[in-house]
Amino acid sequence: MSAENSATGAGTGTAPLVPLHCLRHLEPGPPRLGALPTGTPVWLVSRHADVRQVLTDPRLGRAPLYAPDAPPVSLTPNLLDAPQSLLNIDGTEHQRLRRTVQRAFTPRAIARWRPWVASVVEALIDELIDQGPPADIVAAYTRPLPVAVISRLMGLDGLDGKRLAHWSDHALSTIAHSAEAIGNAMAEFAAFGASVIAERRDRPGDDLVSSLLTAAAEDGSITEQQLITLVIGLVVAGHETTMTTLGNALVYLLGDGRDAWQRLASDEASAAAATEQLLRAVPLGDADHLPGLLRRTVEDVEIGGVVIPAGSVVAADTGAANVDPEVFTGDLLTELFSPLAAPMYTFGAGPHHCLGAWLARMELELALHRLARRLPSLRLARPTEQIDWRRGLLTRSPNALQVAW
Repeated sequence: MSAENSATGAGTGTAPLVPLHCLRHLEPGPPRLGALPTGTPVWLVSRHADVRQVLTDPRLGRAPLYAPDAPPVSLTPNLLDAPQSLLNIDGTEHQRLRRTVQRAFTPRAIARWRPWVASVVEALIDELIDQGPPADIVAAYTRPLPVAVISRLMGLDGLDGKRLAHWSDHALSTIAHSAEAIGNAMAEFAAFGASVIAERRDRPGDDLVSSLLTAAAEDGSITEQQLITLVIGLVVAGHETTMTTLGNALVYLLGDGRDAWQRLASDEASAAAATEQLLRAVPLGDADHLPGLLRRTVEDVEIGGVVIPAGSVVAADTGAANVDPEVFTGDLLTELFSPLAAPMYTFGAGPHHCLGAWLARMELELALHRLARRLPSLRLARPTEQIDWRRGLLTRSPNALQVAW
């Protein structure tokens, strides 16, 4: 297998995969024992209320997953396994580091970016129309939009999109790349992050990295390595998940959900409602290598009527919780424009709730509404069985998606 090209599907099998909105989820029920690909036992939690408990109960944390006595949770550690990253620390240390960036991601702060993001959306659609059909909407739209947004937010104008894609694929790799390849790519990515920090210390600007450095200097306890990991983590998180969600949403909306396209174009409120439902019902990836958001118990915890012993690894299956029939009775065909019946957990919950949730929502709403309005006859140019998927990563989305109008 060629590790370097397997993320595009060439090295990890080419059997047709179902679109993400067609994935079957774990049947809801009490927590049950399974195993991670490493062989580590894991408690699988699938019911809506139980998943919320796992994500919000302080007796379960991220830091214990990387304690000296912790069992292995990944075959080839990637960026998400960095023990000192924002994702993998808990308690007051986590709150302190999170405060350095969270002001940039409040709903009010994000709202200020809306006119500019809308202008980027319109410019990309202009270029897509000028290019003419058929076109690859991943290359023309779903990939460049979030890259442009996070680059502007962090003051990274001119960032090489191919380098960013290379780093992101390795940062979120499960089996697509070897441990050595991931290590090399992450070392290069960290060097990039260090150079950005050094440059911004010399010439601060009106951007997220400069704000982060100011807050870190005032705090005085944040290490240089934490700053670097935070910067490169924000770069990946700022574009990868939005690109993935937008690509998979279009697979649904231009295929099985094509009847909704006209209403999506009608107004931004409809697009906002549809965005919430798509975020709820279309998972970011397969559960083969990561069956949920992982936590580890620090003491015995009863969840859903089952006592889970201290030191256990627990996976909160947000995909299953988001379609728990005890809470969500409809599907995308019937509920696309309806308010959510309950909170969805695509962005997690509790202290590790995704910082970029409001930014992702805003990008998706604008991207879907304006694309439907400008191109009412947009459709898939090939059957979904012929989609070339990005494989071997924590996320899965089309590597390319041919469309026509």
